[in-house]
Amino acid sequence: MHWIALQPRPDAVWSSAAASVAGEVPDALLALAEWALQYTPKVARLQDALLLELSASERLWGGKRALLRQIYTSNKPLAPVHYAQGATSLVAYARLQAPALARTLPDDLPLHTLVAARPHLATLERLGCSHWGQLRALPRGGVARRFGAPLLAALDQAYGVASDVYPWLALPEVFEATLELGFHVETAPALLFGARRLLAQLQRWLQLRQRGVLAVELVWHMDARRNTAPQGQLLLRSFEPSGDTSHLLRLAGEQLAQVTLPAPVHSLCLRTLETQKLTGETASLLPDARRPGDGLQQLLERLSARLGAQQVLQMQPCFDHRPEKMQRWQPAVNASQLIAFNPIETWARALKDKNNSVLYPSWLLATARPLALHQQRPQHQGPLMLLAGPQRLEAGWWEVGDCALRDYFLARSERLGLLWIYRERLSGQGRAAAGAASGASSEAGQGVDADAHWYLHGLFA
Repeated sequence: MHWIALQPRPDAVWSSAAASVAGEVPDALLALAEWALQYTPKVARLQDALLLELSASERLWGGKRALLRQIYTSNKPLAPVHYAQGATSLVAYARLQAPALARTLPDDLPLHTLVAARPHLATLERLGCSHWGQLRALPRGGVARRFGAPLLAALDQAYGVASDVYPWLALPEVFEATLELGFHVETAPALLFGARRLLAQLQRWLQLRQRGVLAVELVWHMDARRNTAPQGQLLLRSFEPSGDTSHLLRLAGEQLAQVTLPAPVHSLCLRTLETQKLTGETASLLPDARRPGDGLQQLLERLSARLGAQQVLQMQPCFDHRPEKMQRWQPAVNASQLIAFNPIETWARALKDKNNSVLYPSWLLATARPLALHQQRPQHQGPLMLLAGPQRLEAGWWEVGDCALRDYFLARSERLGLLWIYRERLSGQGRAAAGAASGASSEAGQGVDADAHWYLHGLFA
C-alpha cells in the first residue's frame, strides 16, 4: 500500500483558476479533494488533511515516481500544500504533522501524531509512553481495559495489521457551482469570463465521473435594488454528449451576445440539467485519425445560436408521393443522427425501385403556378413542347381536400429550357386518360383537353 497525506498550509492562497475566493479550511479541503480524485478514486478526509491511496493507480500513470511527480508539480486549486508519504494512512498522516518526521520510522513517531491516542496523552506520558513503539510494547489486554479497544484498533491500523477503512469521498450526482464576481457586470458578453471558469470546473467534474454533458443552465443574479427580475438564465444544450466544455463555451458566447441585461450582475451559477454516461472508444494507432476542428453537429449548433433556430434548417424526408410533401424543413438539432441514418438515400432508392422512369427537377417551386392555354397547348413565356410523360400520380386521397390526381410531363421552353409541368385530372378524367394513352408526342402535335388545368411545378438546372 502507498498512502499520501495532503494538507494546505496556513498561508495557502487560491490560484487564479479556482472557483471562488479563499474561504474556510473545509471549503479548501473540498476543492483539494476534487482535484485529487483525478489521480485516484480512494480519497478520504481525516481531521484537517486528505489521505490518498495510490497503489492501484501507479501503473495507470506510468509508475510510482511519475505519479508522485504529477501530484507534486501539477496546478492545484490552492497552494502551497504539505505532503507526506507512508505505507499506511496513519503513518502518512503522522509524518504530515512536522517536516522533520518525513523519514521517521513508525516506532519512533511521537504519540501525539496518533489521533486515537490524543485523549490519553497525559496518562500515557506518566506511564513513560511518548512514541508509537512504546505504546505497542504495552500488554494489549491492559491497554484495552485502561484506554478502550479503539486505541488498539488504531494502532493495528497504523502498523498495517488491520486494514484501512474510510468513507471515500465522491463527487455529487449533479454539478452545481456558484461564482461571486469581483465587480458588477453590466453587459451580457462580459459574463463569458465568469462562465469560462465555471465551465472549467464542470469539465473536471465530467472527467472524474466519466460523463458527457447534454444540457446546462447558466443563471445570473442581478442587483436586487433595481425594479427588475432578480435573475436571468441561459440554457445551453448540445445534441451530442461530450466531456469537453469548449463547445458549450462557444455557444454561451453566441447567445450572450444577443442578451441585454436589465440590471448589473453580481454572481453566476452553473448547474447540469442532463448528462450521459460516456462509452469508451477504441483509440487509433494513427496520429492523424482524429480530424482537428468542430464536427458538423457542433457547427450547426453554433450557427443556430447565432442566427436563430428557425434560420438553420434541415430537410426531413417524408414517405409521400406528392412532390411538395416529400420533405419538410425543421430546425437542425439532430443533423448528425439524420446523416448517419441516411433516410434520403433510402427514400431515393425506394422511388427508383418503384419507377425507374421518374425524373424529378432540381428546383421545385414552393407553389405550383397555373399555366395558360393557347390552342389547347400550355404556355409559359411562349408555347411549351411536351417531350416525355405522362407520369401519373394519384396520392392524398386519404386527406380531405388535398387529393392529388395529376399527370406530370417533361416540357421544353425556348426561353427557360426544361420544365416540369402537370395536368390535373379532376375534370375531364376520361378524356385525360385517353390522351395519356395516345402518348406525349401525339398530345404535342394534336393538342390536349381544353378543360384541363395545367401548372408549372419545377425547373431543371
